[in-house]
Order: sequence, then C-alpha cells, then structure tokens
Amino acid sequence: MKNEKGSLIRPDALPSSASRPVVTPLSPSVVYASDTPDMLDQQYEGGLHGYTYAREGHPNADVVAKRLDRMEGAPHMGVVTASGMAAVSAVLLGLTTSGEHVIGGNQLYGRSLRMMNEDLPRLGIATSMVDPGDIAAMRAAIRPETRMIVIEVVSNPTLMVADIKGLAALCKETGVLLVVDNTFTTPRAIRPFDLGADIVIHSVTKLLAGHSDVMLGYVAARDVALNDRLRVFSVTAGLNPSPFDCWLAERGMLSFDLRFDRAQATAVQLADHLAGLPGVTRVIYPGRADHPDHARASDLLGGQFCNMLSFVIDGDRAAANAFTRAADGLSFAPTLGDVGTTISHPASSSHRALTAENREALGMTEGFFRVSVGLEDPDALCAVFSDAVAAAIQA
Repeated sequence: MKNEKGSLIRPDALPSSASRPVVTPLSPSVVYASDTPDMLDQQYEGGLHGYTYAREGHPNADVVAKRLDRMEGAPHMGVVTASGMAAVSAVLLGLTTSGEHVIGGNQLYGRSLRMMNEDLPRLGIATSMVDPGDIAAMRAAIRPETRMIVIEVVSNPTLMVADIKGLAALCKETGVLLVVDNTFTTPRAIRPFDLGADIVIHSVTKLLAGHSDVMLGYVAARDVALNDRLRVFSVTAGLNPSPFDCWLAERGMLSFDLRFDRAQATAVQLADHLAGLPGVTRVIYPGRADHPDHARASDLLGGQFCNMLSFVIDGDRAAANAFTRAADGLSFAPTLGDVGTTISHPASSSHRALTAENREALGMTEGFFRVSVGLEDPDALCAVFSDAVAAAIQA
C-alpha cells in the first residue's frame, strides 16, 4: 500500500508568509533537518549558515547574542550560555590549562571566588586574589605562567571600582588576558572592549533581562580564535541556553534602557536617604562623593552609577533579621536586577562560604546589606527603608 505523504509525522515545512512576525518566534526545536549530507557538511564547515542541534546553537540564542554584541561593541558574535556562571566557567575552564595561573579581583561574586579558590587549584591551575584597584599589586602578582586577570567593573557586593584603564595597559604590556564581568554596570554605563578588555562576561539573568524569570549568561572575546574556543567549549560542556529563556530575555532587553535609567535615578535618592538615617553606619554608592572610588567611577562610568548600592546597619544577625522582617513589600532574595527592589545579605547568601573573618576583612559584617533598586516610587521605597532600619536598631 502506497504511503501518502500526508500520513507522515512531519512532512512539511512551516507555512510560508509574505509578511513576517513582529515578535521573534519561539523556536523550541532541539533538532534541525537538512536536505542532504552535502548541505550538512557546508553548515558545519561554514559555507552555509544553519542549525543542526540546539546544543550547538538555535535561533533564539542568536537573537540575544546579536543584541548583546551591538550593546557591548563585541567584534565577533558572542556566546549565550545557560547562566552567568556558565559564562564564567567557559572562560576559566575553557581557556586555561594545568600549570597556568589566574589572577582574580579579591571581591568577585561569591561563586566566582569559589571556583577560583577551590575548583581551579584542584585542576592544577594556580590562582591569586588581588585588589583590582591596585595596579602595583596586580603587577607584582603576575607570573610567567599567568594566563588572565578576571575582574568585575564594580565589585559584588562591596561596590569597589576596578582600575580598568590601568589593568588594560598592564595586560597589554605583559600579554595577559583581561576578562571583565560587566553584570553590575552593563553596557549602559561602560563598554569594556572600548577600554581594552579581551573578554566580556554577563549574567543576563540580572538587569539585562530584568524580571527574575530568566537564567542566562553571555561571553564574547575580542580575538576570533578565543571566541571560537569559548563557543566550542560551551557546546562540549553543554552550557547551552534554553530557547524559552532566550525568548524571555529578548523581551526584557527591549525595555532595558528605560528600566536602567529609572532604577538608577531611584538608587541615587535612596543612597542619600539611607545616609541620613540613624543606625546606618555606612552607605556605599559610587555616585556619592564619600565613596572611596568616586573619582574613578566618575571617569569610567560617565555619570552612570547604576542601580546597586550597599549599606551597613549598626547591629548583629538579630538586627539583620529584624530589618528584613520589617522591609514590608521588598523581596529578601539573593538576586539583583529585577523590576522590584531586592535586598541581599551576603553573610547568609553569596559569600556564606567565606569565613566570618574573611567576610569581616572585606567589610561584609552581619549588618551589611546589598540593594538592587527597582522601579518602585522613590518616596515610597525610602519610607520602607526608614521603617526597616528603625526596626533593626531596636532589635
């Protein structure tokens, strides 16, 4: 009996249309069919652009990558990964080998610190942690086998500002790669490639996507060979992103500039408000004149001091508990970049793996909080913080 074409499971392509969708279609397909083996060869060899298997790339990831490439001024198409830490892993594990040495900023995100302090050494890769604002200390830490220096523009969560210009000059002189995590600051405030960075990393999960419903990362390299190595390692290690997360991230990125500007303006107001509250011993915001790196921040960020601030209340864990309980309507959660303001307590979240002594050395006491300012009414937000601080100092 003749098999009718219509009885096959997938006999036809998508319906053709003279018009095109305004919103990027979600493409959840894991596999893509080619017409012939010759066509598949051409795709793998670069003669034709096409998709084969979603771990190796898919349309929604490419849409996000191209948008981020434009924002960062990336010279080659970057790699979208399943998370920000997947992007960090692609760099630290995909571009280093046993016997090499990596220098990290001494106030990186907690999981980045953990990877450098625990995972790289067991693989035979030595690490050193150095203040990214101290060029002399960085120079002293460089060895013949040093492969890269990894920093954040503004550190998480202490908001210290790296000397990127000095580090870029040092790396160019010594042949060491400069890797910059631009998650906190985003390309709205600074584009590290313009200042000499070799590799740029993002946790797209945060302010770029902006709605706490996406887990995604991004990494791009200036050198095409390094960029290719990052892509190959990401495919091999299975660091690929979900099409749905990419689709959601694109939606969030459409409003990124507006969200950034609104949250930043509110952060300025909140920082000044907190500085005047009894019981607050310190406010850390690069836009304030009392920030130790204010002059450098002004030079690098051009007035875009971003939406992140930190502050310290006079008290112990009991005061911290009282503060979060009284912060009515705000999310106490270890994240940042959401449309709503979130509060993080590094001692119990991002930096809990450090000893209390190490946290103290970095300034992260039990009374230390990091705030990711969202889109609330500024006056209402300040009122919530006033009530919460008052509750903390009474604990």
